[in-house]
Amino acid sequence: MTSVEIRGITKSYQPGVPVLKPLDLVVNPGELFFLLGPSGCGKSTLLRILAGLVEPDAGSIRFNGTEITKLPPEKRRAAMVFQNYALWPHLSVYENVAFGLRAAGEKKADIDREVKAALELVRMAEYADRRIPSLSGGQQQRVALARALAVKPALLLLDEPLSNLDARLRDTMRREIRRICKERQLTAIYVTHDRQEALSMADRLAVMDQGVIRQIDTPERAYNAPAEKFVASFLGDANFIEGEYDGAGRWNTPFGVLACDGTAGKPAGNLCAMIRPERIRIGTELGMNTIPAVLTGRSFTGESCEWEFEAAGRKIVVTESAPPERKLGETFPLLLPPDQLIVLQ
Repeated sequence: MTSVEIRGITKSYQPGVPVLKPLDLVVNPGELFFLLGPSGCGKSTLLRILAGLVEPDAGSIRFNGTEITKLPPEKRRAAMVFQNYALWPHLSVYENVAFGLRAAGEKKADIDREVKAALELVRMAEYADRRIPSLSGGQQQRVALARALAVKPALLLLDEPLSNLDARLRDTMRREIRRICKERQLTAIYVTHDRQEALSMADRLAVMDQGVIRQIDTPERAYNAPAEKFVASFLGDANFIEGEYDGAGRWNTPFGVLACDGTAGKPAGNLCAMIRPERIRIGTELGMNTIPAVLTGRSFTGESCEWEFEAAGRKIVVTESAPPERKLGETFPLLLPPDQLIVLQ
């Protein structure tokens, strides 16, 4: 298993336009680590720097404590799975998986053993003699993964590998990729803009924006306790409430005075808190931290319903599983539990 240490990495493709600002990151051995963020945030550039395909302007990279910043790609033992698979259409599945091993000069018996083992791992052994164009998108993705695994990489790099697959197949491949990484005890760094992929697969994740890392955390902590507004909104739907805090327990908001567990020790001044739509409760009567709101819209998804309310001229979104029938235009009490209001920095 390989540890990865990134210190002070920067990159600009044009003078004065940084893609990556000084960036520090440590990935632990055997960790499935995600770089998550919107398009253009720098996550794919960072992955290519790790692979040796792009040279950083400054900073250093260490694998297991060894400096590799200046090493060429073939010396790093980092295998990459690309978004478009990058398979050879004129070669069989077997020959595609064997390609990297042949390039490395491995013996025929060793190549045969490693190719068969990799195809077994991705459950594609029976397709060894098939040509790439005859395979589905999901099967091609498995072949690309097998090719990366066959060379026994010290580090597995995945660049939005599921973006070309349909929703049901993406769900299957998420489970498969995580299973394979854990069975092989691989250190893997996975780039995506899909928050569901990151939240469902990652051991830890880094949320990136405009070339910087906004938060590094487990999926649960990043979702439930985001450090800032960008992270909160990028990881899921969120209701933001701003108000003046008096420093002594009173938080004056457009909805009135609310209690918030996160205000302890906070100085007086403007305070912004977040609450997830699924943490709000639709009640039957007003009380502490309960506000009257008019139901203005609904979006039913089958397993849940997203309700839109308006209170004090502001929109509030509530997600409810197994929802009952409700009429638009009616007023309902919304309970905002104090322990679910997360104070943002």
